[in-house]
Amino acid sequence: MNNFHIFLGATVADAAARPLHWVYDPKKLKKYIKGKKEITFLKQNKSPFYSIKTGKVSGYNDVGQVMFKTLESTKKKSDILKNFKRNIIKNFGPGSLYWKNLKLRKKYKKIKWKKPMNGPWIHQNILETIQNIKVKKSITGGTKVNESDGYCAALPYYLYNNSDKELKRVIRSVANSKINETYALAKLKIIDLAKDGDKKPIKTFVRKYGKKRYFKAVINNIKKVIRLKKNNHIKVVRKFGKACSYPGTFMGSIHAIITSSSYKSAVIKTIKAGGCNCSRANFVGAYFSALKGIKNIPTQWINKTKPAKSIIK
Repeated sequence: MNNFHIFLGATVADAAARPLHWVYDPKKLKKYIKGKKEITFLKQNKSPFYSIKTGKVSGYNDVGQVMFKTLESTKKKSDILKNFKRNIIKNFGPGSLYWKNLKLRKKYKKIKWKKPMNGPWIHQNILETIQNIKVKKSITGGTKVNESDGYCAALPYYLYNNSDKELKRVIRSVANSKINETYALAKLKIIDLAKDGDKKPIKTFVRKYGKKRYFKAVINNIKKVIRLKKNNHIKVVRKFGKACSYPGTFMGSIHAIITSSSYKSAVIKTIKAGGCNCSRANFVGAYFSALKGIKNIPTQWINKTKPAKSIIK
């Protein structure tokens, strides 16, 4: 596996944003970051839904960690997807902290949400994936939501095998819908252009795939974002959606990318926009580390990120 710094970039960005994950109330977010020189890696969790130690990653990036570890430990290429699914169950399924908190979450639904759960939060796509693996479905990904889990699973795999066919299989193994597939693949192609030294990867992507029907919706949404390049980032993210779903999460990420000059500024901008900052950070972080290399990721941030050591090793 080459270019590991790209996955490192996604991981560090996720961990940096994580203590402020899913803060949708702009007044509360302003209060949490007011007067702070550093809004990344907040020592005290401010996510209203779940609380994990600072430096750990959200459930989005953790899907990528499972794939990364699967690639490290699997010798035969043909066994990767099978082992990945087994490891998904091990990491997120019965017996895990994610699964334990799922039971707690069901109780929370019956009462007013007063404080965050202690421990990680399992996503809908992963919950469905575990159920589908157990009943031995051929395509195991969730179908109810269009979120970034598929992209996060495919990012480390892309560094190992950049075949569209194989990447689609990985994406659909955890997020099985056309929207999940097309937006995840678009992210990877933009990252690939950045990695290969393209100075304007998003413009090149639009030019290269503009006439392809497969990416029609993606291209149209990128053009909408480009038209708003001069607009305030927080307002743009609010306009397209602060939540986890495509296309909003993709469009917010694109705006952070085209209005930022560095990894650090783009990640901070992503955090300030609120909502599902982690899903956007996983794309923004990977993009800037692909474009500008590992030196663009602040060393202090790398040192604060728990999974970073195993990636660098």
